[in-house]
This record gives sequence, C-alpha cells and structure tokens, in this order.
Amino acid sequence: MKKLIRLSSLIALAIVLSIFESFFPIFNIPGVKLGLANIVIITTLYIYGFKDALFVSLIRVLFVSILKAGLFSLYFSIAGSILSIISMYIFKKTKLSIIGVSIIGSIFHIIGQILVAILLLNTNLLYYLPYMILISIITGIIIGYISKENIKYLKNNM
Repeated sequence: MKKLIRLSSLIALAIVLSIFESFFPIFNIPGVKLGLANIVIITTLYIYGFKDALFVSLIRVLFVSILKAGLFSLYFSIAGSILSIISMYIFKKTKLSIIGVSIIGSIFHIIGQILVAILLLNTNLLYYLPYMILISIITGIIIGYISKENIKYLKNNM
C-alpha cells in the first residue's frame, strides 16, 4: 500500500511538473522543454525499477495529453516516453552514470517524437535531429544532475 501511495504521488508530481514547464518555453523552439517530469521518471527508475517508471511515465503522458496538450500530441509523447524509458533502462544496466542515463533518455525521447512526426505528418524532419540532439544533451545533463541529487537524498532518507 505504501508503494502505491508513493507511485501515485510521483505520478501527480510528474503531471504538475509537465504542465508547469509548458508555460515557460526554453530556447524559443517549439516543442523544446527542459523535461522536469523526467526527474520523477529517472528517480522512479532508480528507486522502483523499469515497470514502475514505465507506468508513471505513461500515466503522466496520458493525463497531460488530456488536460493540456491534446490527444494528437499523445502519439508523440507516448513514442518519446517509451523509447526514453527503454533506453534509460538498458543503459542503466551498463553502469552508466545517472547523468549519462538522463542524456540517453533525453536523446531517445526526441528521436521517438521525430519518428512519429515523420510518420504522421508525412514530412522529413531528420534535418531537425542534430539540433534537437544537442539541446537534448544540455537538458539531459541538467535533469540528470538534479535526478542524481534527488535519488541520493531519497535513498538516505527513506
């Protein structure tokens, strides 16, 4: 029961962070966000594991799409989230640092979104990928550092 309450709280926090950051675009590039909710996802991955992180991420994406972004954006977010979680899980097993795992997750999230955009919008956005990967590395470092400190704090105080 305690785990269910904690996961529910993590989902709520991830939803709030996603909606909050949508009001503050960074780099003035459409679709670019810092990814504050990924702090919650990475923390869940390291404390509870893959299945729980996937669950928290998918529920967050579903609720944010319903509440704020619109159901069309659900396709982009689901693809990015699933690819991100799977890649982070794989690279976490290689003993890559939390910051490295965050960078990988950020890169694969944008790859998933661009692939869906190419499929749904029937347009070639691959030229956009190098710029987005560079931004993903920067945001991945920031989110990774915050996640690392958050995980360290939680492991010492749980």
